Amino acid sequence: HGNGRGHEHDRDRYSDHDRDAARGWYHEHSSHLPPGLAKRDRLPPGLEGRLVVRGYLTPDLRREMHPCPHELEVVLPPPPPNYAHVVIGGHLVLMNRANFQIADVFHFEVN
Repeated sequence: HGNGRGHEHDRDRYSDHDRDAARGWYHEHSSHLPPGLAKRDRLPPGLEGRLVVRGYLTPDLRREMHPCPHELEVVLPPPPPNYAHVVIGGHLVLMNRANFQIADVFHFEVN
């Protein structure tokens, strides 16, 4: 995908290139954001504090989970096997589909 990833241990983290691509997509679509990314979809502070790398998506967080929009998915490299990009309360989350462990979190800034 040309993003400079070459080390196996980096595959489950968002690179600077990934973060720049996601940020650019977000700003281009800020006037019509899908569920999970709109300002009204922000998480309460207690839930947002649970979105941590190597943490797990609790049932409360899973209820707030939305699929990653296709238009955003195509600017990101494919997730590693058994992982998925999802959006939760204004965050892009790379999660393990088998056990809901969080591999990485990217917070979209709200203007």
